[in-house]
Amino acid sequence: MSEEKKTILVVDDNQANIDVLKGILAGHYTVKVATSGRLALKAIFAARPPDLILLDVMMPEMDGHEVCRLLKADERTQHIPVIFVTARSDVEDEAYGLSIGAADYLIKPVSAPIVLARVKTHLALYDRSRHLEGLVQNRTADLLAKSRELEETRLEITRCLGRAAEYRDNETGTHVIRLSFYVRLLACGNGLTDVEADQMMAASIMHDIGKIGIPDNILLKPGRLTPEEFEVVKQHTQIGADIIGEHKSELLQLSRMTALTHHEKWNGRGYPGGLAGEAIPLAGRMTAIADVFDALTSVRPYKQAWSVDEALSWLHKEAGESLDPKLARMFVELRPEVEKIMKTFRDEK
Repeated sequence: MSEEKKTILVVDDNQANIDVLKGILAGHYTVKVATSGRLALKAIFAARPPDLILLDVMMPEMDGHEVCRLLKADERTQHIPVIFVTARSDVEDEAYGLSIGAADYLIKPVSAPIVLARVKTHLALYDRSRHLEGLVQNRTADLLAKSRELEETRLEITRCLGRAAEYRDNETGTHVIRLSFYVRLLACGNGLTDVEADQMMAASIMHDIGKIGIPDNILLKPGRLTPEEFEVVKQHTQIGADIIGEHKSELLQLSRMTALTHHEKWNGRGYPGGLAGEAIPLAGRMTAIADVFDALTSVRPYKQAWSVDEALSWLHKEAGESLDPKLARMFVELRPEVEKIMKTFRDEK
């Protein structure tokens, strides 16, 4: 099966010039013609664009330079090779034509061998360019797909680790899911982008990963902890940070920071660093609010679940004390969304 012929558009207001170029090219290519700049643009955009354009410069109404500028300004046609065919042989004219995007210059009267050679060369370059662009697009698509797959895998591992920690003292593991959605609510309400909010959400899932290092007789104790036992529990923040470790990944850096600082308090009376106010990273401040709200509204071996009213009242009271005042009040105002999350991710009975 023969290869489909390339299409050449010849644009010239002089029929004799068109006939000359058609005579040279017709045996090798499919030749289309236009007798003005406007007709050329109409033909180009009305159907499949040509593979190459031979364009006269000096035409009435719209000259070749204007046609070339319009073609190069449109992403649909900017890559089509344009060869100016003109009687003007000044160096300045040629330089200007090349500066606005022309691929080459042919001087009238034209030579058939030169026309064929130039056209063949620029079609080959055009094909090569399109082939390389296709390879780049395909490679880019593959890399993006692999990047998305890697990110999804990393997020899934994060979720699994977070839920593994929760299963030690929370049979359902839904606490960490609700908490992560609460954190996302706060992140969006605080003006973060969707991408940043998703990062905060994912990082919060591993806030209690350090519980893995706390002995069962203390972590699962149904009664009140002794001061000595509470000191052991407090170590879970540093243990979590150590488990996650130091990494280049932004998500893991954020996860480590969240694990380390989610028990810091606005008034500086938290642990492990005694940080206060905005010295506490935003991720830690948001996770602290989400964590305490969900703990208050959940059943624990040592207490019954508080009502939403009671829990939100406590958050309001602690705004500016243990909790970031702006974020705590924001959480209270987000009550409809908070209750929707609670309803969606109920603990299994």
